Amino acid sequence: MNAGPADSALVIAVDGPSGSGKSSTARGVARALGLRYLDTGAMYRGMTWWMIQHRVPVDDPAAVAARAGEPDIAMGTDPDAPAIRVDGTDVAQPIRTREVTNAVSLVSAVPEVRARLVDLQRRIIGEARRDGAGIVMEGRDIGSVVAPEATLKVYLTASENARAERRTKELDADPATTVALTRTELARRDRIDSTRATSPLAKADDAVEIDSTVLSLQEVVDEVLRLADKAVRR
Repeated sequence: MNAGPADSALVIAVDGPSGSGKSSTARGVARALGLRYLDTGAMYRGMTWWMIQHRVPVDDPAAVAARAGEPDIAMGTDPDAPAIRVDGTDVAQPIRTREVTNAVSLVSAVPEVRARLVDLQRRIIGEARRDGAGIVMEGRDIGSVVAPEATLKVYLTASENARAERRTKELDADPATTVALTRTELARRDRIDSTRATSPLAKADDAVEIDSTVLSLQEVVDEVLRLADKAVRR
């Protein structure tokens, strides 16, 4: 299955909470279909990293809003080598620290931050469509807000324990990280992300939900590929 001209280029939205497998699934699907890939969560992490570096109090929405237009955020769209640069600096590793992880929901809840990054995300979709390349985007509001016209919308879920275990492995370089601590931090992020006034984490009405708790990554990727093929054939 190949992406066609601009008017038929595939746009696949993969949403869900932290630890549900969005990134690995989206990259696997993009790789299999030869599509571009965008991790929108990395964009919010990049904004958060910048705020921390510039000593902006992330728990002060007005302070964050006042500076949301300053950082230059550039995203790569190669699923085999996803990249993010903030003001020219490669921040692919720094944005994955617990400090950024625990602050990103506060920053991403600020309407001015979301407005700026959603606009950038939509421009990236537009470029992919104009090029006839297609794109797989993953985040928390892709199907509901960023790309409601997506060819396919998937909402990934997993049990709290499975999500906590996966995220803990990602943070294993931090000696303070435990599954119990990660579970608590994930619950806090879920609460903030699901109750924010602007673009809350939510399953789009027409999204297909996939519970990845007991599925392998390849099984989840294969299911999304099956759904994409079905959507294209409609």
